[in-house]
Amino acid sequence: MTQFLPPNLLALFAPRDPIPFLPQLGKLPHEKHHNQPYSGIAPFIKHFEDPRDAPPPTRAETREERLERKRREKMERRQTVMEAELKLWDPHNDPNAQGDAFKTLFVARINYDTTESKLRREFEVYGPIKRIYIVYNKRTGKPRGYAFIEYEHERDMHSAYL
Repeated sequence: MTQFLPPNLLALFAPRDPIPFLPQLGKLPHEKHHNQPYSGIAPFIKHFEDPRDAPPPTRAETREERLERKRREKMERRQTVMEAELKLWDPHNDPNAQGDAFKTLFVARINYDTTESKLRREFEVYGPIKRIYIVYNKRTGKPRGYAFIEYEHERDMHSAYL
């Protein structure tokens, strides 16, 4: 049957050379007697460097110390930003803080799709509206879900509140 195989496969079934004979060992490696006993590192200590010449060990900060340092740095950065903003802050010239607080109605939990015209249509029933301010996120430009409605008369704001 193997006579029908191609030569490259017949080479796989060819006999191999016999295993060479090696003489028997006198002793096994763990039975050999050593001339010198085990001594450890004592003879090599003279090759080590003098500990007095070694540089002082460097101390790396632990995870807790790193987190504490980063928290402290963040607080310091925030404190400097707050101080700079506090120097520039002038509540009397703030364009968002205009109008009379006694005539302003705070409306919260409004739908994010609500527009100023929808708010005006719903709240103008109670009286003439002077201004509507919907609060938006500064970064994304999306509404935050609340608004301020300033009426022309305080009694209109009270009637809308009730």
